[in-house]
Amino acid sequence: MGQIEWAMWANEQALASGLILMTGGIVATAGQFTQWYLGTYSIAAGVLVCLLEYPRGRRTKGSTMERCGRVCLPPSAQRTKYMTKVVKAFGPLSRNYYIRAFLHLGLSVPAGFLLATILGTACLAIASGIYLLAAIRGEQWTPIEPKPKERPQVGGTIKQPPSNPPPRPPAEARKKPGEEAVAGVPTGGPQENPMPVTDEVV
Repeated sequence: MGQIEWAMWANEQALASGLILMTGGIVATAGQFTQWYLGTYSIAAGVLVCLLEYPRGRRTKGSTMERCGRVCLPPSAQRTKYMTKVVKAFGPLSRNYYIRAFLHLGLSVPAGFLLATILGTACLAIASGIYLLAAIRGEQWTPIEPKPKERPQVGGTIKQPPSNPPPRPPAEARKKPGEEAVAGVPTGGPQENPMPVTDEVV
């Protein structure tokens, strides 16, 4: 059985946590809770987490499917490609899972003081723990980049040109001389008499 790549689990958990955190923040802000400003903070923190976690990292083994944003949307709306470039631009700050673990943990603490966002806080803390486990195991974020398409070389697929180019005669006329001799069919050209012929003068 192959080794579990914990970063994939952490990515899904963190993205869901960001959405839950945003939802709780919207409820707290719209309902004017006692500490509604923490709801506003939760919305901003949820958006940041979603933008950071939306581009998936490439798996060490096997293939990785990109999220719907480059695959399902038309070329004019391919956001995942650009988001991947933005996340990649941060370098070690985005690749290192230790940084992600402590970043998510820090973002989840203020939202834990509000009832509407406490569920998102708990989910984000769990994602932080999974990222920490992935970092301990030596995993890091690697962007999914499309492979360049190789153009087929002209004539590279033809191993050997045909020996008898078209137009070709019928199959009966394409028999080799040796095959015709075996079949008992005389070939065109001079024939040899198998019996010796001698002239006897009486």
